[in-house]
Amino acid sequence: MKIFLDTAETDIVSKHWKTGLIDGLTTNPTLIRKSGRKHEEVYQELKDIGIPDISMEVIGNTENMIAEGKRLHKKFGKCATIKVPCTPDGLAACVRLSLDGIRVNVTLIFSPAQAILAAKAKAAYVSPFVGRVDDNSFGGLCLVKDIAKVFREHMVRTEVLAASVRDVRSVGRAFEYGADIVTMPTGVFEKMYKHVLTDAGLKQFDIDYAESLKADGS
Repeated sequence: MKIFLDTAETDIVSKHWKTGLIDGLTTNPTLIRKSGRKHEEVYQELKDIGIPDISMEVIGNTENMIAEGKRLHKKFGKCATIKVPCTPDGLAACVRLSLDGIRVNVTLIFSPAQAILAAKAKAAYVSPFVGRVDDNSFGGLCLVKDIAKVFREHMVRTEVLAASVRDVRSVGRAFEYGADIVTMPTGVFEKMYKHVLTDAGLKQFDIDYAESLKADGS
């Protein structure tokens, strides 16, 4: 069971990495563009922080994705996971990169059939997009459950990385339904700490502790 952050904000990543609760990180061109930074500048900072698993997206045709994936892996080493789309070109690139010992995350998964193809392409991870499936009136978490079931039945080593997760409840459900990894925005991760009953219990403990000190004459 692993937690990844889905962000390109390196300052925030550094803060949460220090908790010891984060296992890796996903990025995409949109997140990096919003950060106002260059892709490889962000990747280098994340590597320097100590993130051991960073999804780095590549685009283009098969040969372009292979060339860029190999270049990124050579530059950033074992922390580089090459992220490709679930398309014919992306899956062909996945096969060849995986055979070279490079970890690949196949993204934009919206059906068990796509996940099966990605697993056949020797992907390390498949990334079903929970929130985007929900946006189109289908069950995003059910997709995670269906993929995990198929992988268990056939003893597939490819891990299910639930992506586009937008709330704390979905994090718990994704793990319940068999996700190996859940990647989430930092705001969702921060909310995982919180519960109204925890706050109420802590407040009562503080009151009781103060009262016990008075009773002891302290």
